[in-house]
Amino acid sequence: MRAWGNRRDTFVIDEPLYAYYLRATGRKHPGADEVIAAGEIDWRKVVALLTGPIPNSRQIFFQKQMTHHLLPEVDREWLGAVTNCFLIRDPIEVIASYIKKREDPVLEDLGFTQQAEIFDFVSAHTNSLPPIVDAKDVLQNPERMLRLLCDAVGVEFSRSMLSWPPGLRETDGVWARHWYVEVAKTTSFQPYRAGDYQVPERLRQTYERCRECYEQLYQYRLR
Repeated sequence: MRAWGNRRDTFVIDEPLYAYYLRATGRKHPGADEVIAAGEIDWRKVVALLTGPIPNSRQIFFQKQMTHHLLPEVDREWLGAVTNCFLIRDPIEVIASYIKKREDPVLEDLGFTQQAEIFDFVSAHTNSLPPIVDAKDVLQNPERMLRLLCDAVGVEFSRSMLSWPPGLRETDGVWARHWYVEVAKTTSFQPYRAGDYQVPERLRQTYERCRECYEQLYQYRLR
């Protein structure tokens, strides 16, 4: 999101379905009441925004979505009106990061099964494989992966995507102070560092299911 948000031709929106998701599920996320109060809780109105004119007369509308925010009742047909790209990440890293904020996530909180389902839906409805980038690949070679992604979606690559000013953004969601503390310190993609991650035993089955979904998409990633 920082990379795309640093382009002059791009308008960024941050997790537009988050307020709807929290209201519908009752999940106790950090700052949930504030997110609901600040956001749109009608998914139909959100979809109308996402498929309407690009704000601020920009040429590109970058929409950062979390797959688990697209609950089953959200009609998937609108995905045909946008260009879908998938960012994947090793579930052991996702779980290690997530449990710093919420200790006991269930499978549906992590978004892997929903990502696989949405990928299958988009693939079937477009009769093609949408581009996938793996987080580790991006960190190991940001310029190459961003060039590949831009080429895949028909957008000219800009070197402005490789660095940005530190701090939070006006386009960041109100949840940024809870979730984006480390992101706000960055000015570029940080080198990948392998961690000695351990999956808590209570999350072992959840991890294994997430791993299956991750590997399903990993085989199709850009490289």
